[in-house]
Amino acid sequence: MKNSTDKKRETDRNHSELRTMLKEAGILFAITLIAGILLGFVYELTKEPIRLQKEKEVKEACQAVFPQATSFSRLDSYVQTESLRQKLEENKVRIGTVFEAYSADGNLEGYVVESTSSGGYGGDITIYAGITLENKLNGISILEINETPGLGMNAQDVLVPQFSNKTVESFTYTKTGSQSEGEIDAISGATRTTAAVTNAVNGALEAVREELSGGGVNE
Repeated sequence: MKNSTDKKRETDRNHSELRTMLKEAGILFAITLIAGILLGFVYELTKEPIRLQKEKEVKEACQAVFPQATSFSRLDSYVQTESLRQKLEENKVRIGTVFEAYSADGNLEGYVVESTSSGGYGGDITIYAGITLENKLNGISILEINETPGLGMNAQDVLVPQFSNKTVESFTYTKTGSQSEGEIDAISGATRTTAAVTNAVNGALEAVREELSGGGVNE
């Protein structure tokens, strides 16, 4: 049986272990608290620069696909009809922000449409498409892409130029060389990327046609 001395030693040891645990827990809590405060401070410090940088990127993308416009205004009244929504979902496309493009004299020249395809090999591919009131595609700008280097990542050089100054209802892609204005030459070894970009562009064209026909206006 344990004598009183052994019991006291065991009690002291337990108390010591408890104090150590409480001390370590306190240190961990303090570190977590300080880290949280620092993260919050960094977030507040960088929030405005990040917002301004994002606005700058959006403005540059709009200008790239609609160079004849001098100002852009977000079209808050645009909503999709159910038929368009279903068609976009079938092609793994979703429409984001739509901007109106205005000339220097204040006339509406067309639209810039944010269109995202989830059908890319590496995930989402987001483009901006500049489309005039005559349904002419000025061009596209890729905002987000994470495809395979040397293959899908060649979309900027291989695909983007092919969508410039085209007036077609929709685009298709081919592996054997384009034969018409509406055909896009696929990136060699990156058919999935080509399909995703093409679907995103077609979705933007559909969205503008709907807006021009009055179907996309939220009364």
